[in-house]
Amino acid sequence: MKNKQATIKDIAKEIGVSPSTVSRALNDHPAISAATKVRIKAKAKELKYEPNIVALSLKNKTTKTIGVVIPELIHFFFSSVISGIEEVAYNNGYTVMVCQSKESHDKEVKDVMALLSHRVDGLLISQAKEIQNNDHYDEIQGRGVPLVFFDRMPSGVKAPSIIIDDASAAQEATQHLIERGCKSIMHLGSNLDMPISKARANGYRRALVESGMVVDENMILDCPSSVQNDSYSQILALLESGAKFDGLFASNDLLAIGAIKALKQFGLSIPQDVAVVGFSNWNFCDMVDPPLSSVNQSGTAMGRRAMERLLRMIVKVEENTNDVIILDTALIVRKSSK
Repeated sequence: MKNKQATIKDIAKEIGVSPSTVSRALNDHPAISAATKVRIKAKAKELKYEPNIVALSLKNKTTKTIGVVIPELIHFFFSSVISGIEEVAYNNGYTVMVCQSKESHDKEVKDVMALLSHRVDGLLISQAKEIQNNDHYDEIQGRGVPLVFFDRMPSGVKAPSIIIDDASAAQEATQHLIERGCKSIMHLGSNLDMPISKARANGYRRALVESGMVVDENMILDCPSSVQNDSYSQILALLESGAKFDGLFASNDLLAIGAIKALKQFGLSIPQDVAVVGFSNWNFCDMVDPPLSSVNQSGTAMGRRAMERLLRMIVKVEENTNDVIILDTALIVRKSSK
């Protein structure tokens, strides 16, 4: 027994009962007496018995495992989403397998196929930026595996999505800068080909229009990589060309941080010369100088809601629909825009 994992047959032999009795006792079958259950469970613990998950999954047609595909775990928002997913999953007896697409279409497809090969009971996906088609989503649904999207939702796929109202949140952030007195506001987009980035840019435009300001498309910069070096180099080059602006709204906090670095290097003060607002309210927003104003979207709440929706589909309480659940956001005002 030292080098071999204990089986139900080993327990049965030690106790002197049939393997079927051991199996029923371990599953708390009412036909087995309490005394027998105690003896069998004690022996199972002594022998360090662990149920065969693969065998159970084949028998029950379920693995009690959820597959999750996110763009990058390093992002605070997505790590907080995972926390919400795991909280609900573990409370309901499920484990979670997480894959990172690294914003690549091919990597997302490979991740999805790997999770399907592990016979996950359901999938939660935040779409990669470089997605080219929906074929792998069709494959998921063709196999009858429940699917829920969160944060980023594709078009043309019949599946629930848990998102925020990106346009309204961006409009609120831009309106805050307008009310502060900003007359010329720059917007940094994060891959403007993506629906989520388009929505935030449209919210920025809407705030300007509704305030009677002119929308200058030259004031919208695209930062496809979504990292601070991208916004740093673009803002610095813009300032060196003689451009003037007194407000800046970035579609994520990393872009805002890069912009702040460029503004400081150019000798500008924040918020006196340029007021800055980011998006997502990452955990470092309080730590930068000055502390960054940002739109708070609760990743933990999004993860919880996505997992709850998926569970209802797995147990067939709810059918697959293309309903969209929109979560609330809130603008957190700090010194970068006060």
